[in-house]
Amino acid sequence: MFFLIYRTSHSNLQWKGRHLLTLKNYNAEEIKYLLWVSADLKHRIKQKGEYLPLLQGKSLAMIFEKRSTRTRLSTETGFALLGGHPCFLTTQDIHLGVNESLKDTARVLSGMTDAVLARVYHQSDLELLAKEASIPIVNGLSDDYHPVQILADYLTIQEHYGHLKGLTISWIGDGNNVLHSIMLSAAKFGMNVHIATPKGYEPNSTVTAAAKQFSKESGTKLLMTNDPLEAARGANVLVTDTWVSMGQEEEKKKRLQDFKGYQITMQTAKLAAPNWTFLHCLPRKPEEVDDEVFYSPKSLVFQEAENRKWTIMGVMVSLLTDYSPQMPRPTF
Repeated sequence: MFFLIYRTSHSNLQWKGRHLLTLKNYNAEEIKYLLWVSADLKHRIKQKGEYLPLLQGKSLAMIFEKRSTRTRLSTETGFALLGGHPCFLTTQDIHLGVNESLKDTARVLSGMTDAVLARVYHQSDLELLAKEASIPIVNGLSDDYHPVQILADYLTIQEHYGHLKGLTISWIGDGNNVLHSIMLSAAKFGMNVHIATPKGYEPNSTVTAAAKQFSKESGTKLLMTNDPLEAARGANVLVTDTWVSMGQEEEKKKRLQDFKGYQITMQTAKLAAPNWTFLHCLPRKPEEVDDEVFYSPKSLVFQEAENRKWTIMGVMVSLLTDYSPQMPRPTF
């Protein structure tokens, strides 16, 4: 774990050279800084049309044990837009721990690239890569956490509401890696979290214990229930995800049965706050959320998907350069 270094400039925080494996070990100011850099890059590049080759001469190894649309495209296009060279590696190119040990892989990549983004099955693989590498390792998704997705979610929410503090996120679905990342970070922004999962699909108990502690420290509410309507009550942001993740295809029939009643509809939204919005990290299935909600003006899913690009750009710039954002710090 790297120690926090305070800078004398207005950026306040130093991220350069660190790993991003989970948001658990980062405080609110550190996470806010990543969102600030992301918003700044989006403003300068998309709105102002500036060319910022901040990563010129740098290369990124992208290891993908699981297929992806948004993670791959956002990282490839974002890194290239900043002047860098992304290298995409599938299991046919690099089979972690099989053809070559994780230890050796980490050391080889450290000598050839400037950072690694890995989308893997096991969080332990990321931790070993980080232990052995001399370059930043970024979690592009693991079975335990999905931090780069949650950064995009928070940027989207901040853009829509103008702040994060005081909002309530309602998660209705599986107790998976995306939920874990919300649970380990939302309270740090002063956000309440309502969680509804079917019995037997609750989030990891260790994550739950940490989330309860974060909630206690921040004075926010953490509600856990098996009733989707109870979780939706008073929520500003309704969130769900796939009920059948990659690697769980054999469980599909049982899972669809167990998740009956968990589809988000306008009936669900009636219990939410009047200014409710909807998020889904995609790809989406109709049983998870109906078309009326998914394609409604309340749905921010495509803005959320685009923000995967700006936030991964913010992460890479922060880890690999001394860049300081130019725009005023957003309100969080």
